[in-house]
Amino acid sequence: MNIRDSIERLKEIFLEDIEGLNRLLIGLLIAGAILVIFLFLSKWIKKLITNRLNRRGNDHLLVEFIAAGVRGIIIIFALTVIFRFFGLTGLVSGILAGAGITAFIVGFALKDIGENFLAGILLAFKRPFRVGDIVEINGVRGRVLMLNLRDTQIKTRDGKDVFIPNASIIKNPLTNFTIDGFLAYNIVVGLDYGCDYEKAMTLINNTIVTVPGVLKGNKKPTVNVSDLSASTLNVTVTYWVNTHNKTQPDPKVRSNAILAVLTTLEGAGFNLPGNIVELKNHNNHPIKHNPS
Repeated sequence: MNIRDSIERLKEIFLEDIEGLNRLLIGLLIAGAILVIFLFLSKWIKKLITNRLNRRGNDHLLVEFIAAGVRGIIIIFALTVIFRFFGLTGLVSGILAGAGITAFIVGFALKDIGENFLAGILLAFKRPFRVGDIVEINGVRGRVLMLNLRDTQIKTRDGKDVFIPNASIIKNPLTNFTIDGFLAYNIVVGLDYGCDYEKAMTLINNTIVTVPGVLKGNKKPTVNVSDLSASTLNVTVTYWVNTHNKTQPDPKVRSNAILAVLTTLEGAGFNLPGNIVELKNHNNHPIKHNPS
């Protein structure tokens, strides 16, 4: 092969490389365009699903979970289309198979994290509580601030933020005090023995219904004798509040109810005694008193 033939061969190789590079660049541009289109499409669909579901309910956790899941599926489909465009069908199968094995190994190694993740998915669909509900979980009582797929954040009455793993919520009893918006409270009033009990109970009932925030109608207050103590006849006043009424919070309603009942009874001349201790001498022996 002479020099001229060598030069011609180099030209052919160079032109072939240029042509292959052009095809690669064009393919990358097309793949990039496909990816950008699907990213915008997934974002638009996520926003559309979020708006539609939020108009039908107020379960933000479930809405975000569904919207994020749909967007993830769209992105995975876009990557699959791009791989097939480059003729990498075998690579797609290998990635899926490798992802399954990797997920098994990681799931076994990070058992607690995976357990909380699955528990979060169950909570998202089961919905035993919502943001703002007052709940008690494992002895922790407070208002739900945030829900995610790993833990649940609760704000206690003394201002503490408690993060409870979702798996613990699934495995243990959960008490929701405000799931339907209604909550009952009790006030115990001790009446002096020998007073007019019926009149006192009527005054209590007529007073409690006038307190702002106390519900009436089907959930009207009740006044019943609950106990015969050593010093008083105990009367239990049960009233209901609407926990969704932010203008009349529960502690304020309870404080106003107690003050209104006490003021009414004292104004009507009823004595509300404390604990009475009765002293008796043994065998009629006089009780010795030491003034010092």
